[in-house]
Amino acid sequence: MTTPATELHLLRYVPGASSVHRMWAGTKLLVVAALGIAVVTRPSWAGQGIALALLVIALAASRVSLTALPRVPKWFAIAVAFGGAIALTAGGKPEVHFHDFSLGFGSFFEWLRFTVLAVLVIAFAIVIGWTTHLADLSPALTRLMAPLRLVRFPVDELVAAVTLCVRCLPLLVDEMRTLYAVHSLRKPEVRVTLREDIAHFHDLLVGALVSALRRAREMADAIEARGGIGRAPRPPVRLGFPDAVALTTAAAAAALIAIV
Repeated sequence: MTTPATELHLLRYVPGASSVHRMWAGTKLLVVAALGIAVVTRPSWAGQGIALALLVIALAASRVSLTALPRVPKWFAIAVAFGGAIALTAGGKPEVHFHDFSLGFGSFFEWLRFTVLAVLVIAFAIVIGWTTHLADLSPALTRLMAPLRLVRFPVDELVAAVTLCVRCLPLLVDEMRTLYAVHSLRKPEVRVTLREDIAHFHDLLVGALVSALRRAREMADAIEARGGIGRAPRPPVRLGFPDAVALTTAAAAAALIAIV
């Protein structure tokens, strides 16, 4: 069965034998965390340009076709454009004057910088999803958070929560798609008022909440039946040349972002 072009795929693993695929999952998490913290700490255009350059290098090294990119829904693009329009009306320096009319682009540039930052973070997460099995994330997180056990931090519970969130994200997308299809079938074909549209949207949100609570209850019962949350497996870590290159490059890029 073919999938529609508008279907949204998140964290879909794409098999491959590239250097990025062969990296340890913890290396990829460390690289993305270092770049994300550096860019958020110093949110400049130069820093985002450095992160963008590393993103392009990672995409080229992963050898994943761009056809694997998730399709962005129309409503999301409309919402982003609406946010940009609101930011444009907020004004701020620099300003452009047309006779008696002035238009400020300060707030718009801030919104644009924040939007680019969000896109970069999401793009790095997509690259991790393309090149990493979801089953490899739990052992990697357990290894990376092992020092926190010294201060009695609940590492196992946190790793289990993160792993469940990542694994349940595709299920949540499928559930929302099903609810939206049912909602579209129940919606009358005749033209309705704005108030009725809001009521339909309210019903959709309530249905999504009820479905999420039911799924959470079923998952909690399954975890309890299996004896609760256990320790994640910790297989031996073997770092190779790609891991060393990635960590060194990420450290240099984070330092350069902090300087510029």
